[in-house]
Amino acid sequence: MSTAPKTVQSKETPALSEKGLKAGSVGLIGAVVIGVSCIAPAYTLTAALGPTVSEVGVHLPAIFLVGFIPMLLVALGYRELNNAMPDAGTSFTWATRAFGPWIGWMGGWGLIAATIIVLSNLAAVAVDFFYLMLAQIFSNPELADLSKILPLNIATTLVFIAVACLISYRGMETTKGVQYVLVAFQLLVLGWFAVSAFVHVANGTAFDATAISPDWFNPFAVDSFSSFAAGVSLSIFIYWGWDVTLTMNEETKNPEKTPGRAATITVLVIVIIYMTVALATLSFAGVGETGLGAGNPENQSSIFAVLAGPVMGPFAILMSLAILSSSAASLQSTFVSPARTMLAMGHYRAISPKFGKISPTYKSPSFATIAAAIAAAAFYVITRTVSENALWDTITALGMMICFYYGITALACVWFFRAEAFRGARAFFFKFLAPLVGGVILLVMFVKTAMDSMDPEYGSGSSVGGVGLVFVLGMGVILLGVVVMLVMYRLRPEFFKGKVL
Repeated sequence: MSTAPKTVQSKETPALSEKGLKAGSVGLIGAVVIGVSCIAPAYTLTAALGPTVSEVGVHLPAIFLVGFIPMLLVALGYRELNNAMPDAGTSFTWATRAFGPWIGWMGGWGLIAATIIVLSNLAAVAVDFFYLMLAQIFSNPELADLSKILPLNIATTLVFIAVACLISYRGMETTKGVQYVLVAFQLLVLGWFAVSAFVHVANGTAFDATAISPDWFNPFAVDSFSSFAAGVSLSIFIYWGWDVTLTMNEETKNPEKTPGRAATITVLVIVIIYMTVALATLSFAGVGETGLGAGNPENQSSIFAVLAGPVMGPFAILMSLAILSSSAASLQSTFVSPARTMLAMGHYRAISPKFGKISPTYKSPSFATIAAAIAAAAFYVITRTVSENALWDTITALGMMICFYYGITALACVWFFRAEAFRGARAFFFKFLAPLVGGVILLVMFVKTAMDSMDPEYGSGSSVGGVGLVFVLGMGVILLGVVVMLVMYRLRPEFFKGKVL
């Protein structure tokens, strides 16, 4: 790529540059579909419903709503930043423009690290449900155990990552086409599950029919602040991924408006899906700790694997297919964010310019997409081989990284627009108050999670030198980013001296 990039002018902020991505390839509906896919509602719900119920019981809907609030507030701030600076680097670019290259670089690192880690987890979940699906199709339970054979598990996971990388490499139009099918299917199955659960409740055939109560929506009725904080932390994680709509901003139609609208719509669609399924699950199964109860520890790793049969009968296999398609779809769409963030960082010389390369055929970030796949594959192989606890504790530590880079970006909105924040009611709310409240909430959650995770009992219960493994991994990834940034400072001083961006 040229070192003198073509610039795009914005009324408020000139001199951001085009990177060669295919403009106008994604519309509003396509962006929302990719946003929903990245959040992966079927996969996320089956993993998050049980643990959240164990913390807050029937107040699950209240906690889902509380977690939704900072996500919506931050999404509004993202929208304002995108309106002023539509750039594929999103958090990296915006935080650099607001706070300077050092904080901007770490904002980009937080996004890349979180998405690379979750890519490996999504691939692992897809593999587990792939073999479970085979077991159900052939009525052979032993096939499900194939995922426990480490060499076969790793090989299959690498195949899933490679296929997702290939689809993403082929650009947004291929990505969008695949996502329409996979997202539509998982939403159809989730709707089927919810309706079937409510029918069982109405017919008196539910496991533990529980009437919906207004108290379920009262966050102040949660027993303790620790349970409340743990529940909110989980609920923040389940909304994560909507910002993928912003990283596509240079490829959308009407890039100043479409990505921000897509982000807001995505968050609203997701909260409706989550609330519907949560209410259906609680109404059908209750929160008891025995049998099919949502509070049963044995059900918490995958609540739908337990409830799909009793709720959907012979069509339960559709839920396995939905979770497989959800994790596979999210695996593919999640490649969009780290690839485009690395593209921007390479383009603006914050890392090697190789990351700024664009495929001449598909107009996608070629080098960055392949690099993301290699990093995700390497992370999975190393952590899965060394310790399964290390893999799952790193996933738990994701919450810290999510709050870290979302919080930085939200406050970047406040600081960037500080001169115009009080020019009217709209500017005050969208450019100052909403991102300020959302950013502060997330940074408080970051500190709270970091403090709690120092306890060796947090997560898997593993520790290093008496300090919880979740804290060591979470802060270790952030500190690794600092080390890499210092190396880049030596190799790419022009970015850190403000000469490029």
